[in-house]
Amino acid sequence: MVAVALGLAASVSWGCADFIGGVKARTLDVLAVLVVSQGIALLLLAAAVGVSGADAPSGGAALVAAGAGAAGVVGLGALYRGLAVGAMAVVAPIAALGAGIPVAVGIATGDRPSAVVVAGIVVALAGVALAAREEAPEGEGARLAVGAGLAMGAALGIGLFLLGMDSASDDGVLWALLCARGMSVAVLFVAVLVARPELGAARPHAAAIAAIGVLDLSANALFAVAATEGLVSVASVCSSLYPVVTILLAWAVLSERVRPSQQLGVALVMLGVVGIASG
Repeated sequence: MVAVALGLAASVSWGCADFIGGVKARTLDVLAVLVVSQGIALLLLAAAVGVSGADAPSGGAALVAAGAGAAGVVGLGALYRGLAVGAMAVVAPIAALGAGIPVAVGIATGDRPSAVVVAGIVVALAGVALAAREEAPEGEGARLAVGAGLAMGAALGIGLFLLGMDSASDDGVLWALLCARGMSVAVLFVAVLVARPELGAARPHAAAIAAIGVLDLSANALFAVAATEGLVSVASVCSSLYPVVTILLAWAVLSERVRPSQQLGVALVMLGVVGIASG
């Protein structure tokens, strides 16, 4: 029960972080949202590593973690932009399919997934096909839902992050997260120099944006503890429900609604994600 409670708490933290990130990206440059939130998380991680006194990882593990961080921040940027321009109820669950990337790589390299995982993949893909389609105006037929393409890009980036962190964390979770977050901030710094977004506009929203970084980091910590307190599969399933939190917040706060066929697609995606996570 402790693992279940902590896993669900991780879902709430991740879901709230995504909702706030998507809302803020509707009025601010995505780079501004990411710079502040990722910077706060980096400072907190550095403090945690210092307090823990954990040994530094090997060069190979640090490099893998850095690569994961680069992929992760690109995926996060696509997610926030997708949540800003599209329906959160559609974008959030599609992006959550990133959890299937490590599974797909495992299958390609010889793993034999359980029947539940295979069923989860099939159901999730069917759900994406429904959720990602919406009616075009003036009877022009169906089209890709706004933000769905960004959600797929986010799933790829997040999936590569998970894949890299799975390997890099063998030398220590905190150090792996720190290396990944350090690379994320470095990538954002370069992007800011190139794109030169208006960062000053984010100043009045600093507290809310900082909360994104705190919530994201809290979710990571809650999941890590949940995995040590009980079965990893239980923690994974419970923590994979975070899109539900984002969807509920979008419904309650933004009065967001989607078509019945998309609602069915979202439900299938979430069912599939749970199946994948259970493996």
